[in-house]
Amino acid sequence: MPVLRLILGDQLSENLSSLRDVHKSDTLLMAEVRAEATYVKHHRKKIAFLFSAMRHFSATLAEHGHRIVYTKYDDPDNSGSLAGEVRRQLQAKKYDRLVITEPGEYRLLEEFRDWEKKMKLPVEIRPDDRFIASHEEFAEWASGRKELIMEYWYRQMRRNTGLLMNGDKPAGGQWNFDKQNRKPLKQKTAFKGPQQFEPDAITRQVLALVHENFADHFGELEPFWFAVTAAQSRRALSYFIRYSLPHFGDYQDAMQGGEAFLYHSLLSQYLNCGLLDPLEVCHKAEQAYRRGSAPLNAVEGFIRQIIGWREFIRGIYWHHMPGYASKNALRASRPLPKFYWDGATDMQCISEVVNMTRQHACSHHIQRLMVTGNFANLAGLEVREVCDWYLAVYADAYEWVELPNTLGMALCGDDGIVGTKPYVSSGAYINRMSDFCKTCRYDHGRRVGEDACPFTTLYWHYLMRHEKKFRDNRRMAMAYNNLQRIPAEERKQIRRQGDKFLKQLE
Repeated sequence: MPVLRLILGDQLSENLSSLRDVHKSDTLLMAEVRAEATYVKHHRKKIAFLFSAMRHFSATLAEHGHRIVYTKYDDPDNSGSLAGEVRRQLQAKKYDRLVITEPGEYRLLEEFRDWEKKMKLPVEIRPDDRFIASHEEFAEWASGRKELIMEYWYRQMRRNTGLLMNGDKPAGGQWNFDKQNRKPLKQKTAFKGPQQFEPDAITRQVLALVHENFADHFGELEPFWFAVTAAQSRRALSYFIRYSLPHFGDYQDAMQGGEAFLYHSLLSQYLNCGLLDPLEVCHKAEQAYRRGSAPLNAVEGFIRQIIGWREFIRGIYWHHMPGYASKNALRASRPLPKFYWDGATDMQCISEVVNMTRQHACSHHIQRLMVTGNFANLAGLEVREVCDWYLAVYADAYEWVELPNTLGMALCGDDGIVGTKPYVSSGAYINRMSDFCKTCRYDHGRRVGEDACPFTTLYWHYLMRHEKKFRDNRRMAMAYNNLQRIPAEERKQIRRQGDKFLKQLE
């Protein structure tokens, strides 16, 4: 009998493990369902991106001769869930078994594991080998280690892949050129930005559907310019390598008002839904270095984000789930402020980043970590609400990548599994790496007083609040030494002002 093969919205790859032995008599099932579109209120542009990419991918599969059953969101018979759509297909036709590639979120894996019993059909869940390392490889590397340090994982991945290696030595004689990649932008600069694509008829239909059905979701739907096919995504990759990669390294941590993209690639949404292959992306970047069209610090930093950080974060997620999701090491419990949704705050940096996010469904890693994430950590915002916000608002966000980045890196909420220190800063860092502070009503250099920057006040307030936990952390020694240099009376004023500000947030 034929096989039913379910393809998820972030599995848009023809080399998917569940498709390896596909037969012409098999049915490939894809569905736009309410349960997946609304379990958090995803950005409208994110929903449009995935629905359009799914429709284009299903058309490609059909062109290659596969039998496709595709349920659109507005199909009157749409059950609203993946399980419901599988049941509908099982009622319409007999199948030998159901084959699925492992999902990227633990909640779905748990659901799929129950399907064999509930649906009375053999269910085969295959590994997602679109990633470079398997769960078993990460578990073997992690076994027996007191700390899981990304840098050491990254070096192993460099050796395993041969990327930027000269024999058994790293290109340029060192593994990491991050110290060269922290330059602020000195003046207004013209950026090419990512390649943008005109919506075709399929995408325009999706945009109309999202406009009608998701009006209460966060984010601006148009202009819509994302790539929605593998071919477009490869063009976006080539465009980035030609125009932005040469400058990416130097300024990857910089921020500038009114500029959402700078030299960043915006390829993560294509990688994470399967339109791009991570090794292909890395090899293209390496080729740019080898032919002399991009410097080593830029290429190394870019490749490290993919084979180092991306693979490390995925490894952390699956190694520590399901308990990881319930961690809250700092007992953060303050409700998420409304300005995370509307950007209506006098803090110019947060207003800029939230508004960029609302417009584009993306922002780069420093904006996420050192602006919205930094503030959430300093203010003790409830970790589940913050994690759900990050999951909802970004087009590249799925729980496997979002949760460790947010809970672990941004919020220091996983008790040091991901980060060896809290990634917090005062307004001085934001001022050094951006021009946001120039148009802000607050003074980034003041700790107390009416015009004191909330980031600066809360930074010192945070160090005092969590001194017992972090005082002996060697990476926090300088911060605590600086705290001791602040006069005792001013420390009291910081406590009072920080307490007042946090109370007002509620």
